[in-house]
Amino acid sequence: MNKDLTSGFDLDRADLNNIFKLAAELKERRRPGQELNGKVISLVFQKPSMRTRVSFEVGVSQLGGSCVYLSPGDISLGDREPVKDAARVLSRYVDGVICRTFAHSHMEELARYSEVPVINGLSDVYHPCQALADMFTILEIKGRLEGVRLAFVGDGNNVLHSLLAIAAKTGVDLRAATPRGFDPQSQIWEQAVREGGKSFKLTHDPREAVEGADFVYTDVWTSMGQESEREQRLKAFRDFQVNQELLQKAAPDCRVMHCMPVHRGEEVTEEVIESNRSVIIDQAENRLHVQKAVMALLFNK
Repeated sequence: MNKDLTSGFDLDRADLNNIFKLAAELKERRRPGQELNGKVISLVFQKPSMRTRVSFEVGVSQLGGSCVYLSPGDISLGDREPVKDAARVLSRYVDGVICRTFAHSHMEELARYSEVPVINGLSDVYHPCQALADMFTILEIKGRLEGVRLAFVGDGNNVLHSLLAIAAKTGVDLRAATPRGFDPQSQIWEQAVREGGKSFKLTHDPREAVEGADFVYTDVWTSMGQESEREQRLKAFRDFQVNQELLQKAAPDCRVMHCMPVHRGEEVTEEVIESNRSVIIDQAENRLHVQKAVMALLFNK
């Protein structure tokens, strides 16, 4: 693996195989380990989160390490002091950094100047740990990734960007449907196609994307920091709700995915999210196991 995990493009197929193999072993083990014994990991959170914080803190503890949590009030990257200064100083104190921030440029600068590995816990462009947990969930259910059809319906956001990066390396057949004006970044789509996603398809018709899908994935229409756009987004996305009618286009045994938190009644109906099709809690649990694998591999170099 590279020194850092800032996006799914940092990983090759061998890295992914190693992460998924170790995640499965750690999930099966279900007891504390010593992979991070004596290691101190800093959680730099410019953007709050329940799942990301708890899964990383619990994961570090289960691997025998300890955490230092830095909230937005404790450290304001690029505001209180330059990112490179924070990176250099943190490197002298801790053995690894997990960062959850708004600007991906801050993530890249933090990794560039840090002497210890940096893991992206979320930025405005990528959410690699979520996509790794998603692919691990698919692998658990299907026993394979190659040829699995995944439909993403909604905003061309950081989650879709990360799914594209990892699907391209694993043979997942990804179809994305976004409203016009909310497409994924063209350079990320093109890179994913170059790196293996030759069959990927982008459409503005959710029914076309979902046709025959094994998994249907959606995300919130209005993410944190986009609150001023809420009304505009509700109008733009109104035909992109994942509901029973849309799922009739998918494979009979399709599963529904969501990275959470869920805005029930907006991007997905209550009926669907509470049905036996839903695997969202499995995805959330698998954040813990996949992130433990990533930390064990990165922070022990």
